[in-house]
Amino acid sequence: ADLNQKLHVYRRNEVREYIVWRVEDRAIDWHVLRGEEFAPLPAGPDGIVRSEVFPGLWLDVAAMLDGNMARALEVLQRGLASDEHKAFVDKLRAASHGSTK
Repeated sequence: ADLNQKLHVYRRNEVREYIVWRVEDRAIDWHVLRGEEFAPLPAGPDGIVRSEVFPGLWLDVAAMLDGNMARALEVLQRGLASDEHKAFVDKLRAASHGSTK
């Protein structure tokens, strides 16, 4: 019930993605807002889930669930070094510089 209440608040506040780590179920759910409903954000063929809202935020779900933090960190760092993340950061910088003028 608590998650359903949170989802209502997320929709109302236009949260575009959320992640839930269900420890007892050994599962990580990443959802993205599609219209007015949240839908699962699937992993790519390599098993990595890639954020649509924060380009370069990559999560290796299997590594996280297995406690392989070295692998999870390596995937995260690859995402943050990706061209898509660099473009995202450049866009944020341009927007922040534009707002101060």
